[in-house]
Amino acid sequence: MMERRLWREASFDLTGKILSINWIFVGLLCALAGVGYTALYSAAGGSPDPYAFRHALRFCFGAVLMLGIALIDIRFIAKLSWLAYAVGVGLLIAVLRMGHVGKGAQRWIDLGGLQIQPSELMKLALILALASWFHRASWERIGNPLFLIPPILAILVPVGLILKEPNLGTAMITAMLGGAVFFAAGVRWWKFVLVAIPIPFAAQFAYAHLHDYQRARIDTFLHPENDPLGAGYNIIQSKIALGSGGLWGKGYLQGTQGHLDFLPEKQTDFIFTMIGEEFGLVGALAVMGLLCVIVLGGMLIALRCRHQFGRLVALGVSVNFFLYVFVNIAMVMGAIPVGGVPLPLVSHGGSAMITVMLGMGVLMSVHVHRNVEFGGSDDDR
Repeated sequence: MMERRLWREASFDLTGKILSINWIFVGLLCALAGVGYTALYSAAGGSPDPYAFRHALRFCFGAVLMLGIALIDIRFIAKLSWLAYAVGVGLLIAVLRMGHVGKGAQRWIDLGGLQIQPSELMKLALILALASWFHRASWERIGNPLFLIPPILAILVPVGLILKEPNLGTAMITAMLGGAVFFAAGVRWWKFVLVAIPIPFAAQFAYAHLHDYQRARIDTFLHPENDPLGAGYNIIQSKIALGSGGLWGKGYLQGTQGHLDFLPEKQTDFIFTMIGEEFGLVGALAVMGLLCVIVLGGMLIALRCRHQFGRLVALGVSVNFFLYVFVNIAMVMGAIPVGGVPLPLVSHGGSAMITVMLGMGVLMSVHVHRNVEFGGSDDDR
């Protein structure tokens, strides 16, 4: 009888967790993945192969992974935070020693036939580690500069390793992500100002020590017309495609820049450009609106969470998603240098897809377990 009662209680608890999942938010993610499938179908010339079908399979796998993580107690995830961080750093070191080289950078590693980009996984691990460090800290401890040294080092270590790949864009995003968690945790604004003051003075020195392709990206951003058939080709073609879409677009499967192969990387970095060309300004704004609703939904989950760990994690995951979106769209519009950042759940690519879905799984776990008690106090650290 006791075993049957315990089994019923466990079943009831599992059912309650499943019902507590934010299914509206899950529906928004499915809608965004549907946009990706539609765009990738067009990028292949009206065929599910080779992009759209794989995109759908990856999303289905990621969705199962997300829902599974959502049912895991957030307190258990918190206990694994620093272990995840250590594994992330280990993978970054491994990729420097035996990683796959592509386009002049060493960013990928093969694990059992699965090619992953450790720098993407590291961003989620960093969010968890920083949230674990700050979640019981009082205002007095956060105001103590010595208390901030370990989390600062926790940011600098992966940023330095990512820079060595080299991957300047992801390194900057990782640093900004860490800064966002610091700010949300209550670190005073003037400390951010102190950190920002030397940046303009160091810019010229940093520019002189960039790799040739990184300097070319900056020069192309400033003067793309100087090399229209070389370094400036991608961004010029992207602007032409976006502008030619007009208000309503050329129509689905009717984009000339994409289908005549003038637009490079149309299935990955420049997928938003294809959407703008075929569906026009209205379609592009609709996709941007969907992306904004997802970001705001993540922020709302953070605000409704009753424990600091969950709030910081939810905010970090939401900021990470926002940075993906902002950098990609700003890049294809020519507002910032081209950096190779995908549009989440829309661009073709497995590593970014799985990383985003892992983050969304943790976000869902925060929502499901938003009222749990962590216990302990600031003095327990």
